[in-house]
Amino acid sequence: MMSFGELFVTDSLIYSSCEFLVVILGRLLGGFPWAQRIYVKSSGTLGLGWVRLPALLSDDPTAKHYKQLEKSMLSLSRQLAQWVVGLTYDDLPPEVIDRAKGVTLHSLSSVLLGSQSRSGQQAVQLIKGEESGVRHGATIMVDGTTVTKGGAAFANAEMAMSGGKLDSFRMLTHPGTSILPGAFVGAETASATGKEFLTGVAAGYEVMERLASDFIPTVMSRGFHAGPVFGIFGPAIAAAKMLNFTEDQVNNTIALCVHLAAGNLEGPRNGGRALREGAAVRNAMLAVSMAQMGHVGGDTTLEGEAGFYHAYTGNNHGKLTYSFVGDTNTSLGNITKGLGQEWMFLETLYRIYSTAGYNIAHVDVSAQLCIENEIRYEDVDRVEAVVNWMETQYPSPAFPSRREDGEAQQGGTKYYTAYGVAMRGFPVLRSQQMGEADGGGDPPEVLDLMHRVTIIPSHNMTLFGPRITVFTKDGKSYTKQSTGREFMWDFAEESRRIRDVIPGVPISESQFEAIIAACCDLDKKARADDLIKLTISQS
Repeated sequence: MMSFGELFVTDSLIYSSCEFLVVILGRLLGGFPWAQRIYVKSSGTLGLGWVRLPALLSDDPTAKHYKQLEKSMLSLSRQLAQWVVGLTYDDLPPEVIDRAKGVTLHSLSSVLLGSQSRSGQQAVQLIKGEESGVRHGATIMVDGTTVTKGGAAFANAEMAMSGGKLDSFRMLTHPGTSILPGAFVGAETASATGKEFLTGVAAGYEVMERLASDFIPTVMSRGFHAGPVFGIFGPAIAAAKMLNFTEDQVNNTIALCVHLAAGNLEGPRNGGRALREGAAVRNAMLAVSMAQMGHVGGDTTLEGEAGFYHAYTGNNHGKLTYSFVGDTNTSLGNITKGLGQEWMFLETLYRIYSTAGYNIAHVDVSAQLCIENEIRYEDVDRVEAVVNWMETQYPSPAFPSRREDGEAQQGGTKYYTAYGVAMRGFPVLRSQQMGEADGGGDPPEVLDLMHRVTIIPSHNMTLFGPRITVFTKDGKSYTKQSTGREFMWDFAEESRRIRDVIPGVPISESQFEAIIAACCDLDKKARADDLIKLTISQS
């Protein structure tokens, strides 16, 4: 048992050793705060001990420890809510501001492209058919119609997803497809400035990605799609921040998102089409509205015995079925560890090509390898690519719908590797998303070479970080190792590369350039929602 006077502090909420610390705040015995420790003995029986904490005066150095102890007893949603409410634009590191501008530009570009797709147009028609005539709501981008906030968020998210210019976080989530549509609803509703918008976007990404980080493959292995399941939290946080919610309101927003989170994998495995981030952001706007009206959601909806993690991962102890890095356990305490100091948001990458995210590095790394070594298609005998094993079994090793290490096919990883080698790049406006060719005209060199590409799964490779080896006909070989961070670039690079979509968007080049300029100077803008107007053709 713990001795008297010993201070027990932990950042973990759940203990794999089955030890639980329960602090009875406000309980004073002899003028001193006490803490109760309940633990499981090796015999399996419960032990109970009382730990006396030092008297804590305002100027006592031990007060810092007591505050840490008190904070560790807050629920996850409460800790996140406190951070969101306290976050200011001045707290954002320059690289976080830069990334927030970049993902905004990337999302708007995808909306513009997706507005011309069949699925994007269907989403707009659905919402306009049900909600036209709304006077106080939010705007459908490109179209300009005012509908309900949830309706606008849904339509804009569906267009963003259809456009194929997504961002990616740990392979299986695409935060911007829900966060940016929700953020723009928040900006329009609150008349948010550019700085307020960027702060809300950064908060939304950080909360969503921290909640998702270690758990994505495990959630997928249970038949849920991690994209929409976690994707509901980001837009709700972004909007709540711009609406200046209190701590209680943000906490309730998170709790309501737990009630509304959803997303399943089975439909697309047998010919169906998934309902994903569009539904997630529509539900997120409902959660925000209900919290704003005073609906109380609860405090342990994430980590509680019947909470979010129990429901979607099978337990609330951090046990993992699958992991990108081979872990079998994690700590729920990691979700808030280093919050505000270490930004997970910066791990978000830009998916510049309209394909599964794990394919994009195969294009650029292969192309760069051939450029650096002056390798021509005619010189190539065969190609090998060593990849993270989970990239070969989408969406989950529990029930893969396709194997990337199998037979070569158009739109598969071997196809994109061959494209990088033979053509030294891939057309940004070409859509081979999810293995479905958008039109014909593939170069014969690509169709030939893809059958000479071998994909080698490995448990030691980072996500989106293939090791490409080109074997030439003269008996030599050339290798390039990806870092997995090639597509985590700054705003300048994003604006350079995203310009390749200009021939395919429904606005003029000058208007698209105005969007780039507005995103670049977003921190100087009085109204962030002016960007919505720039998506509507002015010709």
